[in-house]
Amino acid sequence: MYIKKILWAVALLGLAVAGYFAYYIYSAMMAPNTAFNNEEAYIYIRSTDTYKEVREQLEPLLKDIDKFDALAKQKKYISNIKAGKFAIKKAMSNNDIINSIRSNNLPVKVSFNNQNSLEKLAGRIALQIEADSVALLNAMKDQAFYSENNFKDETALGMYLPNSYELFWNTSAEAFRDRMLKEYNRFWNESRLSKAKGLGLSEDEVMALASIVYEESKQPTEQPRIAGVYINRLEIGMPLQADPTLKFAAYKLPKYKNTVIKRVLNVHKEIESPYNTYKYAGLPPGLVTMPDLSAIEAVLNYEKHKYLYFAADPKRVGFHKFAKTLSQHNVNARAYQKYLSSQGIYK
Repeated sequence: MYIKKILWAVALLGLAVAGYFAYYIYSAMMAPNTAFNNEEAYIYIRSTDTYKEVREQLEPLLKDIDKFDALAKQKKYISNIKAGKFAIKKAMSNNDIINSIRSNNLPVKVSFNNQNSLEKLAGRIALQIEADSVALLNAMKDQAFYSENNFKDETALGMYLPNSYELFWNTSAEAFRDRMLKEYNRFWNESRLSKAKGLGLSEDEVMALASIVYEESKQPTEQPRIAGVYINRLEIGMPLQADPTLKFAAYKLPKYKNTVIKRVLNVHKEIESPYNTYKYAGLPPGLVTMPDLSAIEAVLNYEKHKYLYFAADPKRVGFHKFAKTLSQHNVNARAYQKYLSSQGIYK
């Protein structure tokens, strides 16, 4: 009888221990362990992060970080960290969280538009992916990459087509650059290459002209007409006389650092630079900014007409008046100069 009582006691104790163990396993693995009220939260794990850095991000999001630690150790996550952007959904268990941050790297949307230098582009991209601006700029300016893909400092900006792209947050600087090259090569399909050839222009020259067109007008409906003016000038050997190229040249000089040129003056036309299209005929050696896709298409599908001149229209801000003769252009230009003076804009 006494032995039976002992056996019952042992059995009950075993059941209690098993029950406690089962409860602990359930609470460690399967019970909800999130401490936030939103539907989901995100963590960003860098390629160099250790479990310590991951834990620091997780701790404010979880009710019981110690139970998470125990399961992470058991599932060997602690020694197998994955980089990327990861979602933690409300009421997830520790097991679900570990599975998510181990294998569910989420893509991010990387967007950029109209940066006027590789330095500014690198800074813009660094705000959206793990790679920092220094690494990005080094990858963008890599001389071996230039040589292999026929770019140089003056033309490299044209490889980056302004748009939104889906990438993983932990994309490296080199991988970002290579993805942009892939997008660039995809853009320059057979049809566009044929149109460029018909103009007698290379891809780099189309991009350079598109950058001028974009700086002249942000109006997609007007860009093909402006492109047509410049094509007409190129065909007859007339200097482009493009104000955006003068501003670009001026901004390279210490004198114009941290200034905004609102009115192109004769003094700007004397600047010694291959970008001074008042002094030198033909296209400049590279881009003056990153053109919109609309401006690139405007060059490739320029409007055929006989205009050789255009001046900003003071009555329609953002648009221009076009002229076939210099005398008519001078009338249009004087009207705009008068408007600038009336606004107190003298330089």
